[in-house]
Amino acid sequence: MSLRDRLENIRSIPGNAQLPPLKPAAAADYHAYQSLKSRIHRTLLDRLDLAVMESLPPDRLGEELKNMVERLLAEDSVVINETERKNIVRDIQHEMLGLGPLELLLVDPSISDILVNTHRQIYVERGGRLEMTDVRFNDDAHLLKIIDKIVSRIGRHVDESSPMVDARLPDGSRVNAIIPPLAIDGPILSIRRFAVVPLKMDDIIQLKSLTAEMSEMLQGLAKAKVNMLISGGTGGGKTTLLNILSGNIPASERIVTIEDAAELQLQQPHVVRLETRPPNIEGKGEVTQRTLVRNALRMRPDRIVLGEVRGEEAVDMLQAMNTGHEGSMATIHANTPRDALTRMENMIGMAGMNLPPKAARQQIASAITVIIQIARLSDGKRKLLNIQEITGMEGEVITTQDIFTFKQTGVAPDGTVLGHFAATGVRPKFTDRLLAHGIALPEKLFDPTRLYA
Repeated sequence: MSLRDRLENIRSIPGNAQLPPLKPAAAADYHAYQSLKSRIHRTLLDRLDLAVMESLPPDRLGEELKNMVERLLAEDSVVINETERKNIVRDIQHEMLGLGPLELLLVDPSISDILVNTHRQIYVERGGRLEMTDVRFNDDAHLLKIIDKIVSRIGRHVDESSPMVDARLPDGSRVNAIIPPLAIDGPILSIRRFAVVPLKMDDIIQLKSLTAEMSEMLQGLAKAKVNMLISGGTGGGKTTLLNILSGNIPASERIVTIEDAAELQLQQPHVVRLETRPPNIEGKGEVTQRTLVRNALRMRPDRIVLGEVRGEEAVDMLQAMNTGHEGSMATIHANTPRDALTRMENMIGMAGMNLPPKAARQQIASAITVIIQIARLSDGKRKLLNIQEITGMEGEVITTQDIFTFKQTGVAPDGTVLGHFAATGVRPKFTDRLLAHGIALPEKLFDPTRLYA
């Protein structure tokens, strides 16, 4: 591996990543610090012997950089304190081995989203709430350099002719960048963090996103090969729930996943991961989700897991669900289960099939059995709002029935949403399918008098 590859792949240096960000007392102090750091950085690059550094293992490479920076600081006549010295060492290591100022945020497990609004402003999301940070880039050129480092890792590029790009970090986190002329004020970078250790069903039960009773039913649906659609808004937890439910697929089955940016972390031994490809600078070479869904059908899958259905691939997904690929799952952006069905119908129209509305709805009703609605509430917490069963058609209308719901009753003085989960009392038709797979749900599961906080 070349030194360039090493410098792009190493994301943090032990012992320095946890240092707090520098908080200059005044703007003058900040600019003086940046000037010193830039001067040391340039000198380091001039003196760096690539031939020697090439042979070093990653941990030694980081240690050598640290020693070289400290020697250069000792040669410099500027007087700085110990904290500033450690910050300069850390920041230069991050510049050369990682993603610059973002490294301070990427090592914080409590951060779920990193939102860079030009070089001047960086917000993060913690616990569902946005907050501004003290971290920043030197200028837009500095930010563009980091964006280029991220997207070049997976063979993509961003420039004026291609000013939007989707990418991912080595840990699976989703990245979106958009630069001028489309972004008027400067480059914009959004990072949707992906947990190093994936959440499990017990974790979201403890977070009160759903109840143990609801989870028992959902796990049974996954094992019994029931087709499910997870609906919700941006940041609602759709992909997290999809990843958790996919964990209940038996290890003996062949699973094909299809995503725009690969982020699912399935633990089964027989998983094939496919990812779309955007067009190149000449507008050629694009591989869409629809193309991948069609190709997946030739790969002898037992299940197809579609990260998000958003266009004409909906037709092929529905046909797959209707032709022997039972137990397939997908997510969709929608605010309610009924909206999800309407969006699916619109996507069928996008495929240019010219089906009459009733025929399109019949395809949806026969393919999908359960819709799970999840949302992020005003207090930042994710809740599973509905588990809804599609029961068929009445005339030209798809009929559904709620099995479990979350009812909001108010908001506490501290902003916490109050409410409870409850069964509706309806025994779903899919219980017969579960019984056929040896999964018996207890009668008390559907008792509407039991309320769960």
